Parts: sequence; structure tokens; C-alpha cells
Amino acid sequence: MQETCHRCGGDLATGSGESPFCPHCGAPQLFLALENQSVETGGEAGGAASTLVAAPPKGRQVEWKTAIRCAAAVAAVASVLTLAAMRVDVLSPVSLLWIMSASLITLGFYQKRKPAAQMDVRIGARIGVVVGICLALELGVAMAGAGLVARFVLHSMANFDAQMTAQIQTVQKTMQQQSTPVPAELLLFISSPEFRAGSMLATFAFASVGLLVLSTLGGAFAGLLRMRRGAAV
Repeated sequence: MQETCHRCGGDLATGSGESPFCPHCGAPQLFLALENQSVETGGEAGGAASTLVAAPPKGRQVEWKTAIRCAAAVAAVASVLTLAAMRVDVLSPVSLLWIMSASLITLGFYQKRKPAAQMDVRIGARIGVVVGICLALELGVAMAGAGLVARFVLHSMANFDAQMTAQIQTVQKTMQQQSTPVPAELLLFISSPEFRAGSMLATFAFASVGLLVLSTLGGAFAGLLRMRRGAAV
């Protein structure tokens, strides 16, 4: 036992009948030194301390840097195929098939680069979410860029404008045929460029949500197929 109290600094008794408490403040003076406790004694505290010291750090379940690179590369190919399909109709099925299987392709590239990476349904779904986000972003940028080039450089948006006008006229006729009268201001707003832009953004938003759901489900399915091939990190 130590000669002075660790709390008040008072002198402690050193006789054979000494008390384990300080006679001045009553603080306990007995301490268990875990570092001196041997593993052979079977003590839980010593075993826990030894385990904490010897345990290796737990590895990450997903190597996100590699997964994001694979997802971005697959989404870039999907963007190129989509733009090419706008010019060549034969490539439309190829582009659609690539987009639908983007998560499976991404997980294949990911496990090829990280063959020892852990893989299951949950990890596949998480990577699938990243694939859906990359697809939505890169396809949106590619389509917007192609639209700008077609509008201001090639001047080849006449067919698209005609289709939009026909759709808007159909909507206006449907609204006018309703029993409830439609305000004239609403009909004018439907014909405005702002409404066209808003409808295009809404269509892109719905398509992005669909891509996200499809990629997540595809990633979960691919993770299920590749569970036995993955090894724990």
C-alpha cells in the first residue's frame, strides 16, 4: 500500500492491522494493476486487456475509392452508348442492356481489382447505390451537353421542338374538354418555355430515381451471386 493518500495526501498507517481506507478522507487505497495480471490466471480484466492490445484493426467492408472508380467508368461507357444510340438506332438495345446491367458489371470490375474484398447482398446494394448516382449524373451531363450542341451548334432540335409542341397541345385540349373551366393563365403557362424546362427536369428526376432503384436492386442481386467468391478482408 502507498504511504500517502492519493486524494488528500495524508499519511497512511503502515501497521499489520492497517485499513484499506484513508483515515483522513476515507478514500480507498487498494488498486488492481491490470498490466501486471497474467493471462494464465484466467482473469477477465487481464484477458480483455491482452485481447485489446493484440487484436488487429478491423478492415473496411468496401474499398470506396476502387468502387467509385469502377462505377464512374461503367457510367461513362453508358453515357457514350446513349449518345451514340441517339444517332444510330441499332445501338439502342446495347445501351439499354448496359444501363440495366451496370451494377453487375461494376461489381465484376470491383472484385477483379479486389479479389479478397468482402461481398454480400448488403455490400452489393451499397455499391449499387453509387452506380445509380454515377449513372444519373453522367447521363444527365451527357444529355445536357448533347442538347446544347444540337441546339446552338448543329441547329437540329426542330423535331424535338415539334414533338414537345404536339404534346403540349394535346395536354391543352384535354384540359379544355374537362367540365371544370381551366383558367386562361394556366393554358398560357403550359405553352411557356418555363413549363417545358420544368417538365424536362421532372422527367429527368423520375428517370434518376428509377436508375437508382434499378442499380440498387441489381447490386444486391450481384452481391448475392458473388457472396461465395468474396473473402473477408
